[in-house]
Amino acid sequence: MTQVTERGTPLPAAPRAGVRRRSPAAAACVVGGAVAAGLGLGFLAVLVIVLWISSPYPDSGPGGALHLAAGLWLLAHGAELVRYDTLSGIPAPVGMTPLLLVALPVLLMRRAARLGSAAEEDDEEVLPAAAVFSAVLCGYLAVGALATVYAAGGPMPADPISAAWHIPLVAVLAAAGGVWGARGRPLGPLPSWLPGGVRKAFVRPRYALALRAGAGGSLVLLGGGALVVGASLAWHGAEVQASFLSLTGVWSGRFAVLLLALTLIPNAMVWGAAYALGPGFALGSGVTATPLGFPGAPALPRFPLLAALPAEGPGTPLTWAAAGVPVVAGLAVGWFAVRRAREVSYGETALTAALGAVVCGLTMAGLAAASAGPLGSRRLSEFGPMWWTTGVAAFAWTAVLAVPVAVAVHAWRTRPAIGPEGLDADEAGAVDDRWHDSGVREIRWAALRKAAGALVPEMAAPVPVAPVPEPVAAPAVPVAALAAPAVPGRRAVTVVSGLDLDPGLLAPKPAEPVSAPLAPPVVGARVLARRKPPPE
Repeated sequence: MTQVTERGTPLPAAPRAGVRRRSPAAAACVVGGAVAAGLGLGFLAVLVIVLWISSPYPDSGPGGALHLAAGLWLLAHGAELVRYDTLSGIPAPVGMTPLLLVALPVLLMRRAARLGSAAEEDDEEVLPAAAVFSAVLCGYLAVGALATVYAAGGPMPADPISAAWHIPLVAVLAAAGGVWGARGRPLGPLPSWLPGGVRKAFVRPRYALALRAGAGGSLVLLGGGALVVGASLAWHGAEVQASFLSLTGVWSGRFAVLLLALTLIPNAMVWGAAYALGPGFALGSGVTATPLGFPGAPALPRFPLLAALPAEGPGTPLTWAAAGVPVVAGLAVGWFAVRRAREVSYGETALTAALGAVVCGLTMAGLAAASAGPLGSRRLSEFGPMWWTTGVAAFAWTAVLAVPVAVAVHAWRTRPAIGPEGLDADEAGAVDDRWHDSGVREIRWAALRKAAGALVPEMAAPVPVAPVPEPVAAPAVPVAALAAPAVPGRRAVTVVSGLDLDPGLLAPKPAEPVSAPLAPPVVGARVLARRKPPPE
């Protein structure tokens, strides 16, 4: 029987058992992931087409430019490309990823995940975090598979195995970061399938401090690497300019070389940090540039950044000065690892600094692995810093310096406060208590009340006392800073020097009648007994 509404329109049929309702929000997330991948491909395609149009001697048609754009998009994810048109006829792999190019797919994927997790209207459906993550990832990977197939027909196709795990890795990390940011960056609760001890340990403050300290040390190392690279470029300015001008003579070619150099600046920063840490970076099989010496580079391609390599031969004091970069990084890790609260022990502070050194080492190892890669075969098969030696060196430098610095900073922040005349906090507090326990406050108040006259009214005595005969008046004399000896049963009175007081002020006054209350009594008020709340 068909059910109808009050207006006579039939009601929609209820979904059958076992059939799930399609969610428009999930479809929107899938489309958002596909759009994110398409925007990255479109940006690179437009850039390559503009360079191809402006080139006076293009070696292929627009189809080749589009295939090259697809290959560059795959290279931005870390996939390895294969170059077949070599002089030797042997296919040469190209696996060095420009790190600045990685920012394009990461930002687009993260934005798609954030938009999928947010609702513009109150009645709009909001999917769980896992559903948003899966839907955006499916749309992105679908476009990535199509781009891999399309780039296979170009001059530089991607290695299918390399693309099969590099693209999902970048997409998973970017989508997870976007969903996590859209949910307010929560630190917990962790999934229930994790052990309880792991979930409790993860939310401890030491891990947040260790992450902050490790990130601070990594940023200092990268900044120091940029400083090393900039100083080397300035030192070899003439060679760099000659290399840049010799590559091409047209403005479109020089613009392309400049764009490539800009995208490789983050790689150069990581290489500079690895050079300052000590392991250095490889420039071919068996050739490594370190502060201790550089045996000489093989036949490298002409490029402005490669023209700023150190001179051949043993190290000099100028190259040894690069060791100041990891020293500053270790100091930064130790400084950021100290909590401001004073209830933390020295062992906890040292452990936090050591964990910060571990985070710094892991971060630099990951950056070194991402910035290196082959540029060809044989001699150029090893190009860039070795990831594990860079990570170990970063951990060793920062751990050796961060732990003692963190303990010293902790001791300095928790040092006892110094009181007057070199007394510590306890002794100064005891002196202050004796000052306030004496009768100086009464004397000062009496002097101020006498000087103020009618501005300060007399206070009524709360309890009447027996009249005391008035003491014999004595002439006012300057009072010296003397304290009367303590008498059992009586309160010691300390007299302040510099006050000319009448001794009569120190004598108790006769009782005065209690004045009327400030407010009239309340008539007709009921006083209810306070009941004890029932136990919970």
